[in-house]
Amino acid sequence: MKTEQIALSPLAPGASLSLTVHRFGQTGARPRVYVQASLHADEIPGMIAAHHLRERLVALEAEGKIKGEIILVPSANPIGLAQRVLGSHIGRFNLSDGINFNRGYPYLVPKVAERIEGKLTSDAEVNLRLVREALRAELDAWETNNPADVLKKALLTLAIESDIVLDLHCDSEAVEHLYTHTRSADEFAPLSALIRAQAYLLADESGDDPFDEALSRPWGELAERFKDHPIPFGCHSTTLEFRGERDVSHELGTRDAAALIAYMTLRGVIAGEAPSIPEPLCQPTPLAASEPVPSPATGIVVFQAEIGDRVKAGDVIAEIVDPHSGTVAQATSPTDGVLFARIALRFVTQGTRLGKVAGKTAKRTGKLLGA
Repeated sequence: MKTEQIALSPLAPGASLSLTVHRFGQTGARPRVYVQASLHADEIPGMIAAHHLRERLVALEAEGKIKGEIILVPSANPIGLAQRVLGSHIGRFNLSDGINFNRGYPYLVPKVAERIEGKLTSDAEVNLRLVREALRAELDAWETNNPADVLKKALLTLAIESDIVLDLHCDSEAVEHLYTHTRSADEFAPLSALIRAQAYLLADESGDDPFDEALSRPWGELAERFKDHPIPFGCHSTTLEFRGERDVSHELGTRDAAALIAYMTLRGVIAGEAPSIPEPLCQPTPLAASEPVPSPATGIVVFQAEIGDRVKAGDVIAEIVDPHSGTVAQATSPTDGVLFARIALRFVTQGTRLGKVAGKTAKRTGKLLGA
């Protein structure tokens, strides 16, 4: 294992932060896998999974079993990790501007298209390298002007030439689920089964430019722009949601790390016998078919459905109790599907998103992700 520290721009005079990066295998070897945890710095399940993953990778490297290259960032957001307000950790949003740390990554396609125009060949591998070089060059040219963008650029620089990217997150209260590009559905189907996902959500574009799409989306769009030249899908990137914020234990972290090791073994990054893949608990569905459950009133939240429950349209997800009048309003599921996530709050205002149900029929358009 090689470990390095990447310094980030100072937040203020005399105050600087850095990223810790662990590298396994031979630099430049393929396949290359990039793994990062806790881009939302208060989402700790991915961080404990990364801890156990690092231990496994150290042992595997000592045995000579790392055949590709694996880059691991065990805590991807030192800015968010340092943020506290009245004793509460705020790791999802940048306190300087309120922007979600997993939104607003650069959309590189137009400038990359200009760079590769007239240079593509009939050789898919040559084009793959050409596009990677153009993506890296365009990212290098991005002029950042605040610490959050410096962090984004550093993370993308580490990941942008990878074959596979695994971004480890969690929700408030949730079962295992994952998000990825539509063209990566087959690539991550074994991983979905290995982590025992109960929702597998696909989109070409979900809105607001999250980290995983900054890496995967260019490949699909460039292939569409240059249909006369073969451009492989050069980076399969996924956001893995390891349950809820409080689901932090060595048992769960060990289990999640084992699933990641099995997947990387299946993909040839780690030497070993191909793992058996369990029967999946769900099939891929459009992210546009995932619908929020809004609160119909202000009051106390009393959930009537548990995460992982299969629900029908009209089923009661929660009751909202007005503590003053005693009236009770019912929040119902907008669709048939699985309640894969819900909030941790137990007192809400009207319109608050209480949970998310993964349906099968795409209904929503526009921005498909929450704040």
